[in-house]
Amino acid sequence: MLPTGAVQAQIAAVWRLESARIVAALARLLRDLDEAEELAQDALVSALERWPRDGLPDKPAAWLMASAKNAALDRLRHRAMAARHHEALAADDEALGRHVVPDTAELVAAAQADDIGDELLRLVFAACHPLLGADARVALTLKVVCGLGTAEIARAFLQSEATVAQRIVRAKRTLAEAGVPFEVPRGDDRAPRLASVLEVVYLVFNEGYAASQGAAWTRGELMAEALRLARQLVAIAPGEPEVLGLAALLELQASRTAARLDAQGGPVLLDQQDRRRWDRLLIRRGLALRRAAAEAAQRRGLPEGRYALQAAIAAEHARAPRADATDWRAIAERYAELAAAWPSPVVQLNRAVALSRVPGAHPAEALALVAQVAADPRMAGYPWLPSVQGDLLERLGRRAEARAAFERAAALAGNEHDRQLMRRRVAALAGA
Repeated sequence: MLPTGAVQAQIAAVWRLESARIVAALARLLRDLDEAEELAQDALVSALERWPRDGLPDKPAAWLMASAKNAALDRLRHRAMAARHHEALAADDEALGRHVVPDTAELVAAAQADDIGDELLRLVFAACHPLLGADARVALTLKVVCGLGTAEIARAFLQSEATVAQRIVRAKRTLAEAGVPFEVPRGDDRAPRLASVLEVVYLVFNEGYAASQGAAWTRGELMAEALRLARQLVAIAPGEPEVLGLAALLELQASRTAARLDAQGGPVLLDQQDRRRWDRLLIRRGLALRRAAAEAAQRRGLPEGRYALQAAIAAEHARAPRADATDWRAIAERYAELAAAWPSPVVQLNRAVALSRVPGAHPAEALALVAQVAADPRMAGYPWLPSVQGDLLERLGRRAEARAAFERAAALAGNEHDRQLMRRRVAALAGA
């Protein structure tokens, strides 16, 4: 039998991978998010109590799912018995509110009308309820459905953990007080939620691509899940330009995965990657989706959106056989379009980097733009802001200032690999 510590580590690993699916399955049964979370946590507690004593089951994920589903079915049976004993209440759907138990015919009809075809994606759509504001929808879904921590969500929103935590609590309270059933929208009811669903998938991928916390530079399971959801969205909404744009972006970004880590598992930055290791199949898929997104927007007379424009930037990198063959002028132009379509200090920071790489450009011009970005209070805790400043200052020969900037970046970084990258820059400048 494994030591208790090893069993607990196994449980933590399984829970990290499976908790979202378990919550999704329970929410679909119960139509109530709080209950789904509660029973999923009960299954986890049961595993923590029993597995160190009885040993790991052959299929830990299946054990957790079965335990949680059995508890949910028990709750539904008890609810149905209570409903039968209180016929007056059972006849009044409004009185029962979210606690109404659907009959078999209703469940069958819902299943036949549901073309989403993926348990987790169903739950993402259900959590992105139009009763909530856009930021609240996304924060709630990232926390409950996708399993991201509050710190990770706060980084994505460029906000404090306390602000994000309060937003999630308020979102849950709003849905509960409104008696909103936690159920999957169908047909035209999905349209108001699509933008939030796309943002959820985008942010999950970003956290996987560049983990904000911990010892791992990437989180492959999050990247894979986001890519799978994006492909599923293309299957159910093949004519939506931004769905195609998001899928194109994720395919192109994921194509670099093998080249982003060295033999020791350390990070390799974009301009240092061996592009022969980029996945050509994913690049072909991404470029095809990028073209499809542009054509779909043109057919509908729409400007290209934030995901399609980011895919266009990723496509420029994908087409360049070497880092020094990158068309930085085209990338800078795309960032200018993106900044107009999606005002964001992070976009402006990336635009400054692109402008600094254009042949003939002077780093001082980009540094002035970065100074404007730095005035935005949302960027106060963003580690890549002082990192960019440090790089530009070093290119200007202002080594002491560059070293101080990289020291600030290292202090802000939540990921160990990011800190090491910054510290190496500090050490290089100290030894110069």
